[in-house]
Amino acid sequence: MIMQPKIYAVTTSDQQTLCAKAWGDEKNTPLVLVHGYPDNQEVWESVIEHLINDFYIVTYDVRGAGLSSIPKRIRDYRLERLSLDLQEVIDEVIPNRQFHMAAHDWGSIQSWESATEPKFKGRLLSYTTISGPCLDHAALFLREKFKTSPAQILKILTKSWYIGAFHLPLIAPTVWSLFSPEKWGKILKDLERKDNLPLNSNISSDGKYGINLYRANFIPRLTGPRQRYAQCPVKAIILKYDTFVSPEYITEAMPKWVENFEYVELEANHWAILSQAEKVAAHIRQFIDPQS
Repeated sequence: MIMQPKIYAVTTSDQQTLCAKAWGDEKNTPLVLVHGYPDNQEVWESVIEHLINDFYIVTYDVRGAGLSSIPKRIRDYRLERLSLDLQEVIDEVIPNRQFHMAAHDWGSIQSWESATEPKFKGRLLSYTTISGPCLDHAALFLREKFKTSPAQILKILTKSWYIGAFHLPLIAPTVWSLFSPEKWGKILKDLERKDNLPLNSNISSDGKYGINLYRANFIPRLTGPRQRYAQCPVKAIILKYDTFVSPEYITEAMPKWVENFEYVELEANHWAILSQAEKVAAHIRQFIDPQS
């Protein structure tokens, strides 16, 4: 299928530029897709192919990724600012319209900030989260778990070793300069056990600058978590073989904070949106239809 999106250059209130795209018939129900790290909005294109006939789809490159501008200060990547980015994108691309949202990896982490923000209540109709917990929920869950099952904490945290590495001043950005699209593609192939997955031609830059998302948010949220309640129904797609995210963050931590919550397991690794795009699209559609 040939897909020709409408392209937007959204200027944010702090004078960054976000590259956004709108796909499909604007008369359809809007669906916003938010990418993770170290990806850009192109990572969603395989999923979009299966949803474009049903929804008016909005994607955008998160600040520091793809064709969006790259802020110089780490504090410009804070969750509160990322939530404002989402608001400014939808205000320009789908002004005054309600929408559904699905997000993957870091995109899911940052989108929790909006899904738990009271000002989005009534406008955000549903949220499908894939492999990215709310940092506040995760921090509060780990504190509680430490009191009752300290041994399990180590198991849960083992999958998150890379977060500590991302805080190393020079090593982390330098490592990404060594990656070519082909080298990154081989890593994805080994993880997902599938050939010919789409390559990220911008992987070196996306990896290098996206590290600031972690640096700006992990320590503040883990040391000072907030009580954040979802403002809409939430569905979690749990990736059964996820190398990087423990399912306990979803199955055990999330129900406390989400009134209307459900989850489904998918036999896939972390980049299921590439390796099992049709199944991911089906789960997103199944959740949205009753909410629309």
